[in-house]
Amino acid sequence: RLPNCYPELQSWKMEKNMPYKIYLSENEMPKEWYNVRADMKNKPAPLLNPKTFEPMTYEDLRPVFCDELIRQELDDQTAYIPIPDEIRNFYKMYRPAPLVRAYCLEEKLQTPAKIYYKFEGNNTSGSHKLNSAIAQAYYAKKQGLKGVTTETGAGQWGTALSMACAYLGLDCNVFMVKVSYEQKPFRREVMRTYGASVTPSPSETTKVGREILKKHPGTGGSLGCAISEAVESASEREGYRYVLGSVLNQVMLHQSIIGLETKAALDKYGVVPDIIIGCAGGGSNLGGLIAPFMGEKLRGERDYRFIAVEPASCPSLTRGKFAYDYCDTGMVCPLSKMYTLGSGFIPSSSHSGGLRYHGMNSVLSQLYDDGLMEAVSVEQTSVFEAAQMFAKVEGILPAPESSHAIRVAINEALKCKETGEEKTIVFGLTGTGYFDMVAYQKYNDGLMSDYIPTDEDLAVGFAGLPVVPEK
Repeated sequence: RLPNCYPELQSWKMEKNMPYKIYLSENEMPKEWYNVRADMKNKPAPLLNPKTFEPMTYEDLRPVFCDELIRQELDDQTAYIPIPDEIRNFYKMYRPAPLVRAYCLEEKLQTPAKIYYKFEGNNTSGSHKLNSAIAQAYYAKKQGLKGVTTETGAGQWGTALSMACAYLGLDCNVFMVKVSYEQKPFRREVMRTYGASVTPSPSETTKVGREILKKHPGTGGSLGCAISEAVESASEREGYRYVLGSVLNQVMLHQSIIGLETKAALDKYGVVPDIIIGCAGGGSNLGGLIAPFMGEKLRGERDYRFIAVEPASCPSLTRGKFAYDYCDTGMVCPLSKMYTLGSGFIPSSSHSGGLRYHGMNSVLSQLYDDGLMEAVSVEQTSVFEAAQMFAKVEGILPAPESSHAIRVAINEALKCKETGEEKTIVFGLTGTGYFDMVAYQKYNDGLMSDYIPTDEDLAVGFAGLPVVPEK
């Protein structure tokens, strides 16, 4: 007997003229990225030189980043930035991405809430990361560079960048957080298949890697460690630049295509969301999803409730400090004012590698500090419980990172069940979990545990925050 959630058999849940999946045509795909900073009254604080504590200029950043990406990083005035035709043509291979009505999940929960998810996993990289990877690779190629270096946590960003570099004929060097390198060998092999070199981080191949290993022997690494190594590697090779898969404003700009498509699809059917939810590590997918909706809120046109969901093991928003900090563990990158646990904080080896970053994007940090969005943290066993439920009824095996958003979407839907409110919930399903089977195996075998850092654990990271002179 087929499950009751199938609408052709159990039609009571289907709304008239509301399909399972809302697709936009190629012509409806956005032609511009949206820069939410343009509508912010309180702009994010500038990046600072780690030695002089002066704001970083275009010339300061040129040795590390691609020229056009620096312009995008520093631009907090231009609301819409055209997407080059070459990038839009690449996007057309997997975009526009579908917005899906989670009818089966709604029925499973017996909730009056209406649940939608924006599915970003319908490409070989398995996630939203390709949206920025192709943009960054394109600008590197246009600048005449030989190749790029980067870090990756769960491996989704490294996979996406490997694909983009292969497409454009660029060399790609990836420093993969060691715990993920060991847990996800097949993700590593996809990168290598696309021609990338993959190094477990921290490694003996860089000066900063050796220093981290000496200070933290046996560590599983972190995104902060991998960033340090990738930056060092790029700075020492002529014709190479460093690119980043999250945290930076330029990345959030590229990811705004997620939110722009989501809003266009909802507008097509006259749907206005009440709650928008995304997982949060460095902040790129969450920022991209909420961008156009946040713009409306900032302009006073409409109100929404935004929820950032982070792992309890690495709670930068919910337990971090809003302060200037290094973006990397090796303390070689610019200082960013953000919610942070301290660049020296090494998170536990959780199964959500993409969320194991000590800080948060400066735009999202400012919006959170201004009270324009909320944040919650959740334990990984409850996250995998939600992931399993979702997989059973919606037919997609979600990535552990995305499952943080699923967990809180379910929680909010159950609150609606208690109150009888018919709220509309939208969340980002940023990737698939088919390379995360070690994690699912541990959950299924009852071997997964939760780790929540103590105040004493966090104090170690906070103690390393730089003292920035007040201007």
